[in-house]
Amino acid sequence: MKEKYRAPKGFQDIIPPDSLAWQHIDDCARGTFHRYGYDEIRIPVVEHTEIFSRSIGESTDIVEKEMYTFEDRAGRSLTLRPEGTAPMVRCYIQHGLHTESSPQKYYYSGPMFRYERPQKGRFRQFYQIGAEAFGIDDPYIDAEMMSMIRDFLYCVGLGSLTYEVNSIGCVKCRPDYKKALHDHVYSRIDRYCDDCKRRYETNIMRVLDCKVPGCVEASGDAPLIRDFLCEGCKEHFNSFRDYLGLMGVEHSVNPRIVRGLDYYTRTIFEITTTELGSQNAVVAGGRYDKLVEDLGGPPVPGVGFALGMERLAELISGKMSNKMPVPDLFIICMNEDARKAGVAVAHELRERGLRCETNYTYASLSKQVKRADKAGARYVFVIGTDEVQRGIVKFKRLSDAKEGEIALDDHESMIKIISDNGS
Repeated sequence: MKEKYRAPKGFQDIIPPDSLAWQHIDDCARGTFHRYGYDEIRIPVVEHTEIFSRSIGESTDIVEKEMYTFEDRAGRSLTLRPEGTAPMVRCYIQHGLHTESSPQKYYYSGPMFRYERPQKGRFRQFYQIGAEAFGIDDPYIDAEMMSMIRDFLYCVGLGSLTYEVNSIGCVKCRPDYKKALHDHVYSRIDRYCDDCKRRYETNIMRVLDCKVPGCVEASGDAPLIRDFLCEGCKEHFNSFRDYLGLMGVEHSVNPRIVRGLDYYTRTIFEITTTELGSQNAVVAGGRYDKLVEDLGGPPVPGVGFALGMERLAELISGKMSNKMPVPDLFIICMNEDARKAGVAVAHELRERGLRCETNYTYASLSKQVKRADKAGARYVFVIGTDEVQRGIVKFKRLSDAKEGEIALDDHESMIKIISDNGS
C-alpha cells in the first residue's frame, strides 16, 4: 500500500479481536465508576492552548515539545488535548458545576494527542480514561478514588500491580524543599542531561522525574520532600494512608514520585505493573487543590487520575482472544422467497437479544453450513421453498448435529432451543 494511504506514524487502527479488549475496559470503567457515584462528561478534542500552558506548566515537556498546536482561521491558538484534567476543570468552571452539592464526581474517556517518539505502548494519538472529584479536601476521597481504581483494575482482569503513593506538599512547605533540591542539583549539575539542566532553571522538581540513567543516579541521594512537609500535609498524608488500610488497598510509599505536571499538590500516586517492561505505569494521578482557581474558577479542591487504555489493552488482549463473539445462529435462506421469511425471523430474534447472521448469496446448502461453522455459529436455521410452504424452519446444532423443526412464527421455541446448551 502507498505510504500516503497508511495511518500516520504514531497513530493506529484498533480492529477485532483487539477491539474486544477495549470494549471490556470501557464496560468495566462505566460499571465501576457508576457504583462510586461518578457521572460521565464528554469534553472536546480541541481546547484553547492557554488551558494547557496555564495548568500543565509552560516549562513541561508536554507544553514545550509535545502539543499539537495550530491557529484557526480567526488566528486563535488551539491545541489537540494532550491530557484530560485541564479540559475537565475548564468544563467544570464554564458550566458552574461547583454550585452543585459536593463532591462533584465525573469521569471521561477518549483520545489524547502528543507529538513524541512512538514506541511500544506509546502513540501520538492515545486513549485515556480518567476521573475527577471536586469540592472535598478530606483525604478520605483520595483513598476512595484509589479503592475505585483497584476495583476497576480487578474487573479488567489485571494482576501483578504495585500501588505507590507520596505527598509533594503544598504552597506552604514546597518552597523550602525546592530550595534544598536546587542546592543539591547545583552541586552536581554537570552530571545531569541537557533537559534536566533546563529544568533546574524552570521547574526543579521535574529533575526527579527524569528517566535518564545518569540523572537517576545523580538524584539518588537528593533530599526527600517528606522531610519538608508542613504539619497539615503530614496529617493529610497519614490520614490518606490510614484510609487506604481500612479499604484494603495495599500500597507502599515511594518518596521519588513527583509527577510531571505542575498542578499537583499533596497526594500523588502511581500504579505500575511488571508486565510492560520500561513503560510500566498503568495509572497515575493525585490532588490539585489550586487548579480550579488558577483557571479562573472559585477555590475548589480536586483530585483525579488518568490511565492509558493502550497499556491495559496490551495486558489483557491475550485473555480476550478466545472471547470473540460468535453468532447464536446462522439463518440460511435458499432463495428469494425464503429470504423474505428469514428476514422476519432474524429481526424478531435480534430484537430478543440474539446475535444472528444470515447468508447474502445463494450458494449450495453445504457451502452455507461450512460458512456458518467457520463463523462459529452454534445453530443453523435452514429455510427453503419446502419450509416456506410448510411454515417451518429446520434447525441443526453444529456441535453434535442435533436436528429438528420449528414453526416459522414460533419465536419462543426458537429462543428456548438456542438458549439450551444441553441435549
